[in-house]
Amino acid sequence: MKQGIHPTYYKDATVKCACGATFLVGSTEKEIKVEICSNCHPFYTGKQKLVDTAGRVDKFKARMEAANKAKAVKNAPKVKGEVVEKSEIKPGKSAEGETSPDKGGKEEAKSDK
Repeated sequence: MKQGIHPTYYKDATVKCACGATFLVGSTEKEIKVEICSNCHPFYTGKQKLVDTAGRVDKFKARMEAANKAKAVKNAPKVKGEVVEKSEIKPGKSAEGETSPDKGGKEEAKSDK
């Protein structure tokens, strides 16, 4: 090996995890700090642990909750004469579900009469 170009190799480098576990490894750094190790990783422990980086898990849970609420509202039985919110009306459809001619639908609007 060429002398003077390789980093110093430490046979007893210390790895410190956020969970408090420490162990020795061989490395070119004397001390290594990690967030997850084999003592706390869900794959090795069998326990589910959510590692939240910048609130991503909370944002995901909030989106899932909102989606489930929207699904429940959509699947709820409709009452005749019920007021429909604008967000529930799709473009090209009226509140009663008929195709409107000015929104790119057929020239004759369907009616349930």
